[in-house]
Amino acid sequence: MPCLKFHRLGICDYADTVRDMRSWTDARSRNTPDQIWLLEHYPVYTQGVSCRDRPRDTSNTIPVVHSDRGGQITYHGPGQLVAYLMLDLRRLGFGVRRLVHVIEQSLMILLQDLKLDATTRPGAPGVYIQGEKIAALGLRVRSGCCYHGLSLNVDLDLQPFDHINPCGFDDLAVTSLEKQGVTLTVPEMADRLQAVLSQTLRREPTVDEEAVIN
Repeated sequence: MPCLKFHRLGICDYADTVRDMRSWTDARSRNTPDQIWLLEHYPVYTQGVSCRDRPRDTSNTIPVVHSDRGGQITYHGPGQLVAYLMLDLRRLGFGVRRLVHVIEQSLMILLQDLKLDATTRPGAPGVYIQGEKIAALGLRVRSGCCYHGLSLNVDLDLQPFDHINPCGFDDLAVTSLEKQGVTLTVPEMADRLQAVLSQTLRREPTVDEEAVIN
């Protein structure tokens, strides 16, 4: 079974992480093992490549960063598990549509194991619980390899979502595991997500707890 390297990076600056993902993806070869980075971000609003929306709160002090991922505007902050998937799609035999399906199914398995009624929504990638979004997706594919990935709301402050249209949808409600009565931490959810992704991507996981990428 091919190797999949997981890195636990703690809390990271968004712009620095995107720069590192892009550099790593550009430098990889056909033989480079795929990697998944599991982390949290300091508070930040991020805009997808074609997004121009900004927070409605004119007194907002949270940075707004334009990104090269797909999708619209969203919020990242401590208490949200982010998984960046750096995968060779050619080697996996995946197109983008299949990758999105596998990510969504992985999240649904993860949440259903917690006895939550998780669903998807046609035309609106991500995972929902009773119509409220709990996980978001945003990807970039270059030369047959992807980066960026998914975010899962664990126990973060949801208030910053009130000042945007999450993922470009008016009045889209957002939820978290904490709001749903689940009292697991980000590291505990990272363990569970790692196990699920290893199965759905059919890869043998190795884990590096150090915040050093190579």
